This record gives sequence, structure tokens and C-alpha cells, in this order.
Amino acid sequence: MKTQLRSSDDDERAMADLAEVSDWRSLWGPPGTGLDAIRALVSRVTAATGWRPWAPGNIDPDRYTWGLVTPRETVMLVLPDAVLPESPRSGWSAYEIGPTEVADAEEGLDTHWPAQLALGRKHWGDPVFVGPGSDLRVPPEWRDRRRHLAVWLRPGAEIHLYATQPGPNDTQAGFGYSVYASEVA
Repeated sequence: MKTQLRSSDDDERAMADLAEVSDWRSLWGPPGTGLDAIRALVSRVTAATGWRPWAPGNIDPDRYTWGLVTPRETVMLVLPDAVLPESPRSGWSAYEIGPTEVADAEEGLDTHWPAQLALGRKHWGDPVFVGPGSDLRVPPEWRDRRRHLAVWLRPGAEIHLYATQPGPNDTQAGFGYSVYASEVA
């Protein structure tokens, strides 16, 4: 197994960008593909956030996502019901995990989780949920996919900060965060 520990600068910027969106309801829209759907998606998100499209170009008729860039230069992958920050160069991660090294990867995640959670709290305040991904309060479609999970609620959205759950078929482990449309938030 190989590991890396990089500066949290990318996460700092992306989390600050997400924190500036106070109401997510106007970002979400109907699922759709193609030119009109992408234009509508970009228009909604740009109007609500001020983020700009990351690149002009031809829109694939099967495409349903688009990248937008924040004023801090964070690229956000935007879907009709989710936002996924592109900050792959931050924090601790493990890769080339062998089947016998899963426990080592879990230990690394456990060691670095408190710092990730502190960073989330710095930008988003106290979460409404912090616990293991196996907790029965986690919806079945997400249960056991995360080793650690914290959830913050915002109008129209849930922000999830998580550590992946390495397993026998996984060769990578690390931390991530995403925003999901929510009718309960």
C-alpha cells in the first residue's frame, strides 16, 4: 500500500465555496441530457452561485453534468441533484491497497478522520450526524459504503463528508465530500 498526505488547501477552498451557498433549492432541477438540459443546469447554478462554466464546447447529447468554476478556482461537477467538488489533491489517501492491507488503510482513515471533520466544522458548523457508515440511521443505499460519515443540512441540501470504506476489491481509500439535493433539509 502506498499513502500520501497533501496540503488541505484544495479542501479549504472547496469547502469555503460550498459554505457560501446558503440555499441550494434553486440549483436543483429535473434530470435530463443534451444541450437544453445542460444549458438549463448551468443557468440555474450560475444564477444562484456566480460560478462560471469551466469550458465552452460541444455538449454531448448524452451528457447530464457540467463543470463550473468558483471564484476560488475550484471546479465543481454539477448534476441535476448533486454537486461534487474536484479537489483530488488534498489530505490523506492510500492507493494500491492489497487485499491484506485493508486494515492498514482503515487505520489511516481513522487516524486522519478527526482533522477532516474539524475542517468540515470550520466551514459548515456542527453536523447533524457523525458516525460510522454502518449506522442503521444511514439509508440502505449508502450504508457500509463509508467508514466515517458526517452530514450537515442546508435549505434544499445535505452536505456529506466521508471516508471511503476500503474492502477486498478496493485499491484506494481517502476522504471526500459532496452536496446532495434533499427534500428534508
